[in-house]
Amino acid sequence: MLLECKDISYQYPGMEAMVFEGLNCSLATPGFHGLFGQSGVGKSTLAKLIAGEIHGSAGDVVVKDISGILYSYNLERLPGWSGVGEHIAKVTSAERKSMMQNLLQSFGLSAVLDSRFSQLSLGQKNRVNLTRYLLQDFGLLIMDESLANVDEATREQIILTVKKTFPEKCFLYISHSVMEVSKFCKSILVLRGVDKKPQVATVTGQDYAEGQQLDRKKLEQTMLEIVNAS
Repeated sequence: MLLECKDISYQYPGMEAMVFEGLNCSLATPGFHGLFGQSGVGKSTLAKLIAGEIHGSAGDVVVKDISGILYSYNLERLPGWSGVGEHIAKVTSAERKSMMQNLLQSFGLSAVLDSRFSQLSLGQKNRVNLTRYLLQDFGLLIMDESLANVDEATREQIILTVKKTFPEKCFLYISHSVMEVSKFCKSILVLRGVDKKPQVATVTGQDYAEGQQLDRKKLEQTMLEIVNAS
């Protein structure tokens, strides 16, 4: 077991309502996993608890054989005084320069490297941020709507590239697209809300990767399981 949340309870300071109460969930293997749920059930809160960005919860987050946890979200900004290519190059180690070039090309960013972050579209900003995180040291990368405002075809290309480039890493992908998490994720943690027991249901995804044949019938069945579990 790489990651296990045991009996997690949490409420925001000054609020009466609990966000989680006795929540349990786990990730057993490396790969691309999903976190899905309706708006307001606490997906980002759970992600931040796992990443250690929120404190004060009851219960335990147990991590094993994960070198580090990074949390990426879709509203982050980069410094505005240099081009995005220069910034990414500065935070990338020498041994990852080749990977940097491959990711920038695969993510469709080669043409905007001389632009400042403020000049980019929302989708380009999210792709730049994701690239920056992928080039760091991590064992688990949480992607909280990291590909929001990116068109569907480009999102698919990026996800397939990430899965191919980092097969030994662990990813937790937060998305509102039931089709997307069903298709690409190995397992999907369905966050159901504090009033439901269990608060998290786990659904097996199709874990589609480049070069594979997608079984549409199984994909539809997975989507139905996720909707029913929500």
